Amino acid sequence: MESSEFSNNRSIAVVGVVGAGVMGLGVSQALLETGHQVVLIENSHSTLKQAKNRLHQQLRMSMMMGRINRNTDLDSLLGQVVTDGQLSALEPVDFVIENVTEQWAVKAQIYPAIDKICRHNCVFAANTSAIPITRIASLTQRPGQIIGIHFMNPVALKHTVEVINGYHTSDRTLAITATLLRQLGKDSIVVKDGPGFVSNRISHLFMNEAIWVVQDKLAKAKDVDEIFIQCYNHEIGPLATADLIGLDTVLNTLEVLYENALDSKFRPAPLLRQMVTAGLLGQKSGQGFYQY
Repeated sequence: MESSEFSNNRSIAVVGVVGAGVMGLGVSQALLETGHQVVLIENSHSTLKQAKNRLHQQLRMSMMMGRINRNTDLDSLLGQVVTDGQLSALEPVDFVIENVTEQWAVKAQIYPAIDKICRHNCVFAANTSAIPITRIASLTQRPGQIIGIHFMNPVALKHTVEVINGYHTSDRTLAITATLLRQLGKDSIVVKDGPGFVSNRISHLFMNEAIWVVQDKLAKAKDVDEIFIQCYNHEIGPLATADLIGLDTVLNTLEVLYENALDSKFRPAPLLRQMVTAGLLGQKSGQGFYQY
């Protein structure tokens, strides 16, 4: 896979994706559907082994939905993905999108490493739910080239993303990011840096309070969600949303919000913590507030 020397006037051809979980695969799928080459990094051997099979399933679904041409050779399309367990494989990429777990200790190991590996003009985008972009940028020698792209799940079906400027994020980095998002067919809304940014600062309070309501036995999960679907015209209720995101991810995000904002309103409901401990993670495990 050959790299291209990127400038503001050229397309971004090769994108590194760090993390092959739900979000990493979603981002990879969106990139493949729009003609990009992908270098997919995952340090879990079992997850990496399953990555291409899962991508094949997701792309096949896209074909059935008419998102990609029905005559597309999926094996050829998957040939645009290089999977690797080592960050060193990111050396030729034009742009990196990091999607690892929402834990500072994990991210703190990745960014100094890729800062040394990647080319000097490569931009790093953190697909983070709550960790401040400025804090992530402090791990590197290129703080002006660090930006946040908060993709929503499922990535391929969401047409707008939240883009977060860190304190040092340059205009050039913002322009390059806008170029990539246009190539992906996505609109963006740019916000300033802060714990949880806009979307998760609000949405996770929403989900957490809904969990408190269930814990306090004011209503069943289905009734909580139906109130917001029927009365507020939401497409999906807060508890079904939490199941879709993953209750472990919701818990991690709330803990990051609490740690960074030092505000008790972000304290996770004990029921949420109990469910995560019990392995009831939502759709990914087959059971959360609903069964799947």
